[in-house]
Amino acid sequence: MTQPIPPTVPPQGHPQPPGERYPVPPALSEASRLLCAGTYLDGGYRDAVIEELYVHEERVTAPSYGFDAARVLAHALRARRIELVWAGGTVVLWVLASVLTDGLFLFLLFPCVVLALATLLRGSARSPEPARLIPALLLRWYGRGVFAWTLLWLVARAFDDPESSEKSWLDDALAKVEDVFGGLLNTLDGMGTPALHIESRSVWVALVFLAALAVTAGVQRLQFARILAKELNPLEFVRRDEDRAEAESGAIGPRSRRMRALVAAEQTSPVIMYGTEDPFCGAGAPVDTWELAVELKPREGVMPHPLDNRTILAKVVPLVTALRVPSVHGDAVVDRLRELTVDECVFLPALNAGSFASTQGDPVFVRDGLTASVEEGGETRRHFLRIRVGGWGEEVVVTVFVRVHTQGGMLMLEIAPHVLPPIRPQFLAGTLQAHRYADGNALVRIAGGLADTPSAPVRALITLVRGANSGVRLLTGGQGAEPRTGPGFSVRERAATGRLSLFQDMDVSRYLKSIQDRVANGVKQALYEAGWQTGDFEQKVINVSDGGVVIDSVHNSALGFGAGARAHTTNSGPQGPVRGGNGNGRQ
Repeated sequence: MTQPIPPTVPPQGHPQPPGERYPVPPALSEASRLLCAGTYLDGGYRDAVIEELYVHEERVTAPSYGFDAARVLAHALRARRIELVWAGGTVVLWVLASVLTDGLFLFLLFPCVVLALATLLRGSARSPEPARLIPALLLRWYGRGVFAWTLLWLVARAFDDPESSEKSWLDDALAKVEDVFGGLLNTLDGMGTPALHIESRSVWVALVFLAALAVTAGVQRLQFARILAKELNPLEFVRRDEDRAEAESGAIGPRSRRMRALVAAEQTSPVIMYGTEDPFCGAGAPVDTWELAVELKPREGVMPHPLDNRTILAKVVPLVTALRVPSVHGDAVVDRLRELTVDECVFLPALNAGSFASTQGDPVFVRDGLTASVEEGGETRRHFLRIRVGGWGEEVVVTVFVRVHTQGGMLMLEIAPHVLPPIRPQFLAGTLQAHRYADGNALVRIAGGLADTPSAPVRALITLVRGANSGVRLLTGGQGAEPRTGPGFSVRERAATGRLSLFQDMDVSRYLKSIQDRVANGVKQALYEAGWQTGDFEQKVINVSDGGVVIDSVHNSALGFGAGARAHTTNSGPQGPVRGGNGNGRQ
């Protein structure tokens, strides 16, 4: 029985052969670094990572192309632990301040809620649409104005002379501002009137707690900035054995160690357990899928011999792997095609599948699945040759899935390229901003702490609610007893942007055209050496690769050519789907 094609990535700890180049280990890639940073910068993304990879143990981890989901999970868990501690401290300070000031401190809560709503309304998009941006901007400045107004009012009350009925200069200034803006800023419901008695002690306690909250917000921001600027610095990130997030995640409990080990094993398994609604989850967006069929016709004067799928793949693989060979300049060539990897994978439906130990974790099951599926041409179990190229620090990943099958005198070829676009630019921008904050002077840090203070209580409450909700779901489920299901989503795709730069788009096009050409040539070579005609196959490849329409027959059909041309037919009988463009039904 023919053995599967071994992967081209060497085992860890083995030096690469002379003249060969291999991708950076996924756990050390730039994509992994940015995804880890994103767990500190975006609370919504962090919660999604924990929900998918930690809470829902029954969900199979999507394949990880160019990054390490287990390391991202470790940083997500650490970021949540840190934020929960700060959130708890912030809420305690607010409760104490409200009690000790007889409720006076609660008047600061209104602008805090307004600022939180402004952030929620704007969303996390880099350039939100005007319908979200303009209202969010108005709400943000309104909240800042109300917070500043309330703070100045508290300062004025702190320096009031209880024996004097005259207003201070600060009260006069606030009155002039109120005359301009009306009641937009006055949220104190007549607190400025002499009729309302406010103890000076309560005002000073409120100001002291406000200063404490500003310090808390500043220190929290500084801690996150130092993690991003120091521990997740590109030079430090490659030292995985010094990663505090992974060390702490292993120490907090057996579930964390078990889930990270499970994610690490599932994400790299050649047996891909998929959900029927998104079988290629994790690979990115499909691009220019090929689907063509050609009848096997003997070449004139040649006695052909049967052609199986393994024989065809054996011709394709050497041609594809030859793309790694550099030009005469040798190691001076840094083209990412030199880091191309080729292996085999088999897709299995996750629904009603066995446990991890009996499927992806069983070497015999994996080997037998790869060997048996290559020739069967099944529907739910599908064998693919997987070709991958990662560029731009594994931020742009091109994965081409190739499937061949011979049946009933026909050869079917499927080429399904997928592209993972770059990671959100906000993650990189956040790391750069963290560098500036961590290396800034005291004035920069004070300004950052003051900027975070108004929205801190609402953020703290949201963090505690999310943490409690996740804990409840973890206690009531997520123990691995549920039937296995496919991935809910890919944490890499969740953090991807929808845009490629011109350079990146050119690289993707070059990778795809090079791989597709070699695959087609390998299939054509296998056909020719087996004694079959190659003319029809070559013509269909040209038509499909150029975006044309493969037409096998014009019987009972009408064709129109040129701009504005029309065609009409009165054929009767069953109508099939319109197939055009790249041959897969997409226009």
